[in-house]
Amino acid sequence: MRSDFSFKIETRSTSLKARAGTLTTSHGVIHTPAFAPVGTKAGVKGILPEQLKTLGAEVVLANTYHLYLQPGEKIVKNAGGLGKFMGWEGPTMTDSGGFQVFSLGAAFGKTVSKFTRFNLVENEPVSTASIYDEEIASQHGQLAVIDEEGVSFTSHLDGSLHRFTPERSVELQHALGADIFFAFDECTAPTESYAYQKEAMERTHRWA
Repeated sequence: MRSDFSFKIETRSTSLKARAGTLTTSHGVIHTPAFAPVGTKAGVKGILPEQLKTLGAEVVLANTYHLYLQPGEKIVKNAGGLGKFMGWEGPTMTDSGGFQVFSLGAAFGKTVSKFTRFNLVENEPVSTASIYDEEIASQHGQLAVIDEEGVSFTSHLDGSLHRFTPERSVELQHALGADIFFAFDECTAPTESYAYQKEAMERTHRWA
């Protein structure tokens, strides 16, 4: 953790668990709670970086998975880091790539949202995580297969094979130069069983 990174709680609700605070980073201050505009590929669609400041944004979130595949973390690093690469002078955050595991794996080829109105089934058996296998992935119509150490996936851009582990995710986020990293997580479908949700949660905790 950078020595100039800190978090201070400024005030707390007297009746709820709500709180307001200040995150201090080397690229500026974030007052929480904060809205973080999403710049998936290092650019918020339809708006310029200077306009984000005018609208009151204090931090921008980019996606590790997409920047890793294109243009590559080395290009972003050589440009001076995520902020300079995208022309943004404030703090930046990068997610772990975990949601892409969900979208390329369990949700690939399906209309599955992160949210659902249906209750989860508690008594379904825990699934068996398997090491990446091209034949298995092809049979299941998935571009990603999860195991206990991470996820192996096929690029949606050119079909090349890649692998993310918790360590690799943090390594990439460090190269991108974000102020705030996200721990690598398995983002499950809300339609998965209670048993699998619990399994994935425990796996994510081990990864963190």
